Amino acid sequence: MIRQHFVRATLAATTVAGLGIAGAGVAQASGSGAVAGTPTCAVSGLTASFGETLAGGMNHQGVVVKLKNTSAHTCLLRGYPGLGLENASHRTLHSTTHWGDTWYAKSPAKTTLTLRKGQSAEAVISWTHANTGTSGAVHAAYLDVTPPAATSHKTLKFPQWVDFGDLRVTALAYRIHVNP
Repeated sequence: MIRQHFVRATLAATTVAGLGIAGAGVAQASGSGAVAGTPTCAVSGLTASFGETLAGGMNHQGVVVKLKNTSAHTCLLRGYPGLGLENASHRTLHSTTHWGDTWYAKSPAKTTLTLRKGQSAEAVISWTHANTGTSGAVHAAYLDVTPPAATSHKTLKFPQWVDFGDLRVTALAYRIHVNP
């Protein structure tokens, strides 16, 4: 009898703790300006573009990519964009995307961003390139940018050599501080 009471009390405490965690997630989302029922940004309601071009030593290169809400309603983005490379014929090239810090910027924390019509979020992308035609280098013509939680992408012109197809990207934020 005492054991059953203990098990029930433990289950009840676990349930309450679980609800508290779920409640904290809702509070966090609403604390960031998110409104309950606000949808995730649809690819059809976003444009993708390049912002500042970044260059540096040791064969590093990068760019700021922007996702702008062009829909008529507010939507949410959370996390990292997916990236992929295509050749001039729009065939997929080998690439690997690494989430986190880049050569140019520290990745911000993964947070829910509320984008009203006309607002943008950005991420910093970086890669290395030795020399044109270096063994292991991938010659891209396009960059595919997949918003978080999406299954389709936007395609941008991207005539770059990328060593081994390795790309690094930060989480999305309203604005990311780029290292000088």
